[in-house]
Amino acid sequence: MAFELPSLPYGYDALQPFISKETLEYHHDKHHKAYVEAANKLLTETALENKSLEDVIRTSHRDPKLTKLYDNAAQHWNHSEFWLCMKPPGHSHIPSDISKRLDADLGGLEKFKKDFVAQGVADFGSGWVWLIIDSGRLKILSTSNADNPPALGKTALLTCDVWEHAYYIDYRNDREKFLKAFVDNLINWEHVAALYDKATSQRRAA
Repeated sequence: MAFELPSLPYGYDALQPFISKETLEYHHDKHHKAYVEAANKLLTETALENKSLEDVIRTSHRDPKLTKLYDNAAQHWNHSEFWLCMKPPGHSHIPSDISKRLDADLGGLEKFKKDFVAQGVADFGSGWVWLIIDSGRLKILSTSNADNPPALGKTALLTCDVWEHAYYIDYRNDREKFLKAFVDNLINWEHVAALYDKATSQRRAA
């Protein structure tokens, strides 16, 4: 089952002025597309062709024979989620359930923003910063390179790409400015809430 490059859920110019049309064109149409194409080519050399993307990630994680497949499949998953985690400026509002959980688990929205940015800035080299749910509590997590929560047995609610290709056109090497723009203007809180509701429902049913 070949992986497919998802369409962006908004226009290339919809996230301006915080992420430019040029950045989205390069990031989605070139970087993400390259991960999908590489993953599909590598997938044909394995017995995992009929597995879901999540199963491929979990199976290939830390298997030295499948490192390249893992890197590309995980980056495909990460980018697919990243696009969904953003909304055009002014079009997202934080639901009360998520606001209450941020208060209870992470000291409130403003502290979450500050800590999320700090975690992303502190990540040496390339990687991702996440909001996850772990044992019923919200936590902030950073991962290097392609690593992601599914590979680690965690549930992702939100992510931001801190590879340089995500922000260099617009922010040059100022990762902190990019992350602040993301947390202040671009988060799709309705998507975060939907993932949170799904995760908590599954936990109750388990």
